[in-house]
Amino acid sequence: MKAVFFDVDGTMFDTRADLAGGVNHTRRDFGLPELPIDVVISHVGQGSKYLMEHCIPEAPLPFDELWAVYTSHYEEHCCDKLKMYPGVIETLDELKSRGWLLGANTNKPNFAVKKIFETFGLDKYFGDAVIAGGDGFPLKPDARSIIECASRLGHVLTPDDWMVGDAWNDMQCAVNAGVNGAFCEFGFGELKGTPCAAKLNCFSDLLKYLK
Repeated sequence: MKAVFFDVDGTMFDTRADLAGGVNHTRRDFGLPELPIDVVISHVGQGSKYLMEHCIPEAPLPFDELWAVYTSHYEEHCCDKLKMYPGVIETLDELKSRGWLLGANTNKPNFAVKKIFETFGLDKYFGDAVIAGGDGFPLKPDARSIIECASRLGHVLTPDDWMVGDAWNDMQCAVNAGVNGAFCEFGFGELKGTPCAAKLNCFSDLLKYLK
């Protein structure tokens, strides 16, 4: 069996509006001006602590308390405006029919991933093979998250497996794990020169590579 692992933000979903909304709700709580969406998104992908440190550095609270304020906003509104990219469901269905094992490996907070997957019916594709921020594993590009995700599928990673994402840390995770990386050019992350095995113009392009 072969396995493919997916990032969430900028890969399966356009989450930019809700990510920026959660940050700006929190900034308003502290009487701070809102940030442009592109500024917020430039700090997405490297975990919650990084996001808070770079988007709300003026907050007069330690991280744990600031994180609680942010999560109260984002958990409630993380599905307000997000959009699934075209072709996601059809591609996942086809990959399953071809015999691929499917996992989700993301730095996005676990509470948001759970709500989004339940809302859009993705649980049936990934089951327990979901590793997210807050699950107790080092964030990508560390390879331990994808190794654990594979383990939950009863699978040991091989060079035939794939990591799909829209950011350099997804592709570096693939390199570190010894699997192929498919970079989503339609997402909102940056490759930053990290090597990858494929570049996707749309989600369904993946089917060209995963036979």
